[in-house]
Amino acid sequence: MPIARLFLLLAIAAEVAGTSTMSLLGNNNALWGYGAMYLLIALSYYFLSLAAKKIAIGVAYATWEGLGIALITLVSVLLFDADLNLQQFAGLGLAIIGIVCVTLGESHQHDRQTA
Repeated sequence: MPIARLFLLLAIAAEVAGTSTMSLLGNNNALWGYGAMYLLIALSYYFLSLAAKKIAIGVAYATWEGLGIALITLVSVLLFDADLNLQQFAGLGLAIIGIVCVTLGESHQHDRQTA
């Protein structure tokens, strides 16, 4: 299970990196940006597929998508000067709380099945 979680973290990191390159596509390096974006997104799906072999697909996808959104938003705020209001921050906080609940629930379910 730890290797599956590592694959999931790699999938999230690749998604965040790939999606963040979209903000760079307006520069002169548009061809490089598209290539990097497509490569990183494909790598993200590859690692997600490896994680889904040991983690329930619903849990893996929810974690991948939810943490990806939260981290992409963080990158947007820190690197690209995006403005978020209080409601948007609260929504991201609720999403993270939901991901934690889903992940913890999956761990307890796995423990029950092995006992």
